Amino acid sequence: MIFSRGRRIRGRRWGAVAIVLAALLPLTAAAQQRVVPESREEMQLSFAPVVKEVAPAVVNIFASKTVVQRQSPMLDDPFFRRFFGEDFGVFGQPRERNQNSLGSGVIVDSSGLVVTNHHVIADADEIRVVLADRREFEAEILLEDPRTDISILRLESDALDLPVATFRDSDSIEVGDLVLAIGNPFGVGQTVTSGIVSATARTQVGVTDYSFFIQTDAAINPGNSGGALVTLDGGLIGINTAIYSRSGGSIGIGFAVPSNMVATVVAGAREGGVVRRPWAGAQGQTVTADLAQAVGLSRAVGVMVGEIYPGGPADRAGLAEGDVVLAVGGQPVADTQSLRYRLATQRLGAQTELQVWRAGSEVVIDLPLEVAPETPPRNPARLSGRHPLSGAVVANLSPALADELDLQGTWQGVVVLQVPRGSPARRSGFRRGDVLHEVNRQAVRTVSQLGVAIEAAEGRWQMRVEREGRVRSVDFSG
Repeated sequence: MIFSRGRRIRGRRWGAVAIVLAALLPLTAAAQQRVVPESREEMQLSFAPVVKEVAPAVVNIFASKTVVQRQSPMLDDPFFRRFFGEDFGVFGQPRERNQNSLGSGVIVDSSGLVVTNHHVIADADEIRVVLADRREFEAEILLEDPRTDISILRLESDALDLPVATFRDSDSIEVGDLVLAIGNPFGVGQTVTSGIVSATARTQVGVTDYSFFIQTDAAINPGNSGGALVTLDGGLIGINTAIYSRSGGSIGIGFAVPSNMVATVVAGAREGGVVRRPWAGAQGQTVTADLAQAVGLSRAVGVMVGEIYPGGPADRAGLAEGDVVLAVGGQPVADTQSLRYRLATQRLGAQTELQVWRAGSEVVIDLPLEVAPETPPRNPARLSGRHPLSGAVVANLSPALADELDLQGTWQGVVVLQVPRGSPARRSGFRRGDVLHEVNRQAVRTVSQLGVAIEAAEGRWQMRVEREGRVRSVDFSG
């Protein structure tokens, strides 16, 4: 009885086993698809392979310059000399001291070209570059481009054998992509931080003339300036330039100059040390909601053309006042800053397509890519005599000079280049970039015309001066 019950129980057990095996078959098949990790890389998620590839090309930059520092002017006071003695006065004399700055850079060419930020090496007397393998080189400045805050250095050595970072198209990245920032924050040594791309076309930053940045939340701190922002395939997509911070440290809002803009500066360094950028010969304003409604656009995007230089590229291409530029070379244009960036990163000598909104529909215009003409020649001159502009250096304004000085909306007149301290021109309130259009109701287009008009004023000068796009009349007497 027990045995027979046992047999019945055994039969039930075999049925249960069969059911369990049938249920486990899919799991067994899935398990067979998994393999045992055979390497360290397969056992862990790591950015180490990317860092090993790119980090050797990221360098530390030490720049030093001599500055003159003057002690308190009270030390020149006769009372202090009488009280403390004549020898005390020597402490009030100007004295020189070395001022050091620290930053990062990226080697982008095996010949020894190093990209860094302009503010890292500005006015430096000596620049020393230290590689990740601790080799040290003296460096010379090959090209400075303050408008993008990018400078190019060349390492002074014949036998280099250098690691190089490779540019990647900065337009290929998207918000949310993982990136690494590599640099030397606070001088602690080479440091790697990770984050994502927070924005790809941040224009309302105001750090440089070409304000168009990649924004990231990868930690960027003082000393990271000039370092690399790279993708997970090791491509260099930006040069870390600035942070938004209330304390001086990272709060997750960092900005990098896109690699496409950096590449134009590197090309200028290779081609004679001058950056040459395309010029459209047109001025405009960012489309607002009201403008968009007025021209029939569904949203406020693009730049409305307001003024066109006669005979310039835009004029010859058929662009007209009131047109709205929506895209350049297939890349969208949101505002005037993004339009300037898109044009500046195009290749000279070719042409690019402008997507334009005109009279309620889209049209495509082929824009030739040319440099701004320097007509008339600038012919700079320092003014002298008894008049409000005495001491100032002025020049004939041309499209090329207007572009160089970042003057928007004006291409002719006489522009102020320098206003020395203590000069009558400085006391009269003139600044670099002021454009003179009239003296005593007489139009001035050249430096010589300005000189004649000033000398003929006889102690009273009424001038029409343009500053930051606004023209105003100013009266002087003397």
